[in-house]
Amino acid sequence: MIRLLVHGANGRLGRVIVEIAKTEANFAVTRATREDSPDKLIGAADVVVDVSAAAATVKLAQICAETEKPLVVGTTGHNHAQLEALRQASAYCPLMFAPNFSVGVNLLYWLAELTAKALGENFDVEIIEWHHRLKKDAPSGTAKKLAETIATARQLSYEQHARHGRTGVVGERSRDEIGVHAVRGGDIVGEHTVVFAGPGERIELTHKASSRETFARGALRAASWIVGRAPGLYEMRDILGLE
Repeated sequence: MIRLLVHGANGRLGRVIVEIAKTEANFAVTRATREDSPDKLIGAADVVVDVSAAAATVKLAQICAETEKPLVVGTTGHNHAQLEALRQASAYCPLMFAPNFSVGVNLLYWLAELTAKALGENFDVEIIEWHHRLKKDAPSGTAKKLAETIATARQLSYEQHARHGRTGVVGERSRDEIGVHAVRGGDIVGEHTVVFAGPGERIELTHKASSRETFARGALRAASWIVGRAPGLYEMRDILGLE
């Protein structure tokens, strides 16, 4: 039996994780909201899944580092300082950083990397993501991860070459540019498309999520996997065995 603490349990994804975990025989679930003091609840947990907010994640990671508790992070929108704090915490506890828990999306990361390497600079890359109107950060953590993955595959800097939308007279597109575009509206769960546009042809890699259940099941899979691991920074691709 894994004692699971879900931090951010009142959120859209947190509620689904709790509901599904309650139906699983190998989980005993404790709920925590951002208003709760996680340090009072972590002691009784075997693993923590955080789906609260980026600002709350840093404090939680520090507590998990101090108590050596495994932490699965599903929040997005972190700044550089917050990401560095997570990296530092992973030296003392096993920490899974997953902007998206979906198995399909993590396969998309891998496919995008392989495609970018195979096609080279003759194909322009554009990323379009769609989410519900209530999503607070843009681009999505998944879109940013896709852009970072492609930039690394092409030996480029994400910070220097990502172009977030276009307006006005911006001139011709450079070869190294990686376009990232965010669409917000309705109740769209999540959709990501990576476009590789070359001379005379175009390749599109698309993932569409129709339910948050896929993210919740991925989060529970990550929670089961990380218990007993050595301190370090992990990704969903480690679970899937993608190299």
